[in-house]
Amino acid sequence: MAGADHNDIKRRMEGAVAAFKSDLGGLRTGRASAALLDPVMVDAYGAKTPLTQVANVNAPEPKLITVQIWDKSLVGPVDKAVREAGLGLNPVVDGQNLRIPLPDLNEERRRELVKIAKDYAENAKVAIRHVRRDGMEALKKAEKDKEIGQDEARSDGEKIQKQTDEMVSEVEKILAQKEEEIMQV
Repeated sequence: MAGADHNDIKRRMEGAVAAFKSDLGGLRTGRASAALLDPVMVDAYGAKTPLTQVANVNAPEPKLITVQIWDKSLVGPVDKAVREAGLGLNPVVDGQNLRIPLPDLNEERRRELVKIAKDYAENAKVAIRHVRRDGMEALKKAEKDKEIGQDEARSDGEKIQKQTDEMVSEVEKILAQKEEEIMQV
């Protein structure tokens, strides 16, 4: 099949779903998790850098996350990045460490977490649609280059669309489960 590599498309779409699941893993409901800070980006050395590349992140207790910052000059930027990450966390600076107590989840905080989960879901759907676009472009090129016929291009296009729909509905299903988990008191 010269048009689109369906296995590659499926693998890339599944990768987007896996990344989405990983992002959601950071939205632990009321329980500390080092993954909670995975999306935090720090202004370090003139560039946006993932927090995990400038510090060790641990969750030693159910309601506490600790961040050991390797470079003393980054304590301020890391503190600022955590506060501005939209996670509702207020770090306490302790030398080169941050102690981040996790607040109990009130109704407002739960809604914020659901909103973040929805953003992650939207990002995953966009990634899946990008893979679809790449596949469709490969089909159009193969058809234009006379590698495949119009009928094969159409049937391959329908397969790609079907895979896209399945993956998007998988994301929706995972999001619904996570929403329910977050809103549970």
